[in-house]
Amino acid sequence: MTTISAAQRGLFMTVTVLYWTSMYIYVPTLSPYLKDSGFSLQFIGIVLGSYGFVQMLVRFPLGILSDRWGRRKPFILLGMLTAIASCLLFLVPGSWIWPLAGRVIAGVCASTWVAFTVMYAGYFGSGGTSRAMGNISLMTVSGQMLGMLLSGWLNDGFSSSAPFVLGAVVAAVGLVLAFLLRESDTSGHAQTGMSFAQIATVVRNATLLRVSLLSVLAHGVLFITMFGFTPLKAQEFGATGTELTILVFSFMLPHAIASFSSPAWLVPRFGYWSTIASGFIISGICTAAMVLAPSIEWLYATQALNGLAQGLHMPLLLGMAIRDVDKSGRATAMGLYQALYAIGMFSGPFLAGWLNEQWGLDSGFLFGALLAAAASALVWRWSWADRRRSSLRQKKDLPLN
Repeated sequence: MTTISAAQRGLFMTVTVLYWTSMYIYVPTLSPYLKDSGFSLQFIGIVLGSYGFVQMLVRFPLGILSDRWGRRKPFILLGMLTAIASCLLFLVPGSWIWPLAGRVIAGVCASTWVAFTVMYAGYFGSGGTSRAMGNISLMTVSGQMLGMLLSGWLNDGFSSSAPFVLGAVVAAVGLVLAFLLRESDTSGHAQTGMSFAQIATVVRNATLLRVSLLSVLAHGVLFITMFGFTPLKAQEFGATGTELTILVFSFMLPHAIASFSSPAWLVPRFGYWSTIASGFIISGICTAAMVLAPSIEWLYATQALNGLAQGLHMPLLLGMAIRDVDKSGRATAMGLYQALYAIGMFSGPFLAGWLNEQWGLDSGFLFGALLAAAASALVWRWSWADRRRSSLRQKKDLPLN
């Protein structure tokens, strides 16, 4: 087994933060940037949705290919290279094809995330997976928050194209550093790839399918709101780049806190389904409340609660995706889960963009609230069914008098 030093782990953490920073540095200003460039709300929805559409198609086969090769580093290098290309394509003037191509390439970049998680887990061995996933979650949130906080400042202090320029530079630094990464023996060299029969068994797992559907709805709400059209709502109030930064911070900080605390504090007290249902209910209310927002301050409040709510259910759905899957199939389950929730990343902003074009920006937020309501209903239905089955089993096991 290859010994991975603390320096290598630190290098990996740096590359990961740069990876997420480069992808999210332009997200808060993307929809205003496209609107100011003269594109319609419907086209903006297509651009935003293409990010998830590509992941829906690419994530699962990319994960299988990585397993069959037994290699992770080439896919990390691919991720950094496509991050550079994505940012640069947004800077090409003259045609609608370039922003669309930029977001499509960003989808390819995001699809390489499976290789990041598996490679880092390999640094810790089989007994340290939970610790590894906790660490990498912190890297993810840190990179996303750093990128999104820089976005408004760059837009105000320099120009609307500045986030894309710095994003390309950040990704280039990450690419250089990624060449120095080493893979551990446990990160995948011994893999030979799963058989089709094993893949079919994973695909039929009931819990995986349930949480995948819920995650489709959750990511639909997320990419309609903070990662989609919420910045345009702020722009209606005349938000500056600094105010967009505050908006991002108001969402991301509660989101991070809830993501770390809900598995440790809330689940032991209230259970999985109750915590997940609470997240969807609060998220739905906050998304609908954006329609009534009279000021940017009101928008800050809705996004703070929305970030908190989405932080309640996102990490729990992620953990439940592999909870009932054998260890030998967990990487495939995670790849499938990520590919399926990308449907929400695509369809949410795509449909909301069409609604916004027809009936105005608020119609998309009402659609997002309906997605959250549908998820809440599903959680209630499955929770009730699980309790009923558990009650019947208990009655069946009671001794006869």
